[in-house]
Parts: sequence; C-alpha cells; structure tokens
Amino acid sequence: MNKRPNQNESGIIFKLDKVMKEKGYSKNKLCVNCNLRFETVQGYYNGNISRVDLYVLASICKELHCNVQDIIEYVGD
Repeated sequence: MNKRPNQNESGIIFKLDKVMKEKGYSKNKLCVNCNLRFETVQGYYNGNISRVDLYVLASICKELHCNVQDIIEYVGD
C-alpha cells in the first residue's frame, strides 16, 4: 500500500488538518473549545491514532460544524 500523509496502516486518512485550516482553527483553539487534551487533538491531526473515540470525534465535528467524512476517509487498496 502506498501511504499518503496522515494515513495509518489501516488505510484510514485523517483530514482534520485540512478542515482546521479551512475553518481557521489552531490545535490549541480546538483543544480549549472541545475540552480535549493537546495530545488527543495532535493524534487526530497527524493521523497517529489506532482507535477512534466517538466522543472525541463527535466533539470535533460539532465544534467545526462538519461531518465525520470531512475528517476521516477510508482508502482501499
């Protein structure tokens, strides 16, 4: 599999970085507004997570006014 930036071994691509840039959010702003640890946001931002926490995902989507598909995408072989 040809890995893309922000893609983990399962073929999931995390696009939180793009959505945050479009909406004018920094990692710190997202942390404060969603009451999340910086390390948590950093993991989603860089695609360095192995398990998705639905509470975290819902909090991010609510704050950024976006859908899950805007943040996470599956790319098959």
